[in-house]
Amino acid sequence: MTNPNVGIPDLNLLRCARSLAQRSAAAAKDIKELIGSSVDSVHGGAAQVTARERMRKIVQSIRRVSDIMGEIAAASAEQSTGIEHVNRAISQMDEVTQQNAALVEQAAAASLDEQAARLRTTVAVFLLEASH
Repeated sequence: MTNPNVGIPDLNLLRCARSLAQRSAAAAKDIKELIGSSVDSVHGGAAQVTARERMRKIVQSIRRVSDIMGEIAAASAEQSTGIEHVNRAISQMDEVTQQNAALVEQAAAASLDEQAARLRTTVAVFLLEASH
């Protein structure tokens, strides 16, 4: 028996193949969209990781700046203390200088008094001899 439909494609089979091809194309499109979405998510995650890393670096930088400001404050306090010591030393030196100046003035006056007394004694000899 020969099949009269041999060589003629079955219409149901063609419809089934067409439907399968359409569903395969739709599935491929969905897979492509899912892959694109996944890639976008990966890029978004990478951007978040990059943003987190940048924030971590910013926080570290802020901590470093804060530490440096603390060191500057400590150095300023030490400098202020040093300046106070220098001011006290200068005041003491000024007092000693004034005391020395007063002592020099007293010594000069005493020396002048002594020289004047010797001069009077020396001149008195001449005056005594002249009055005789």
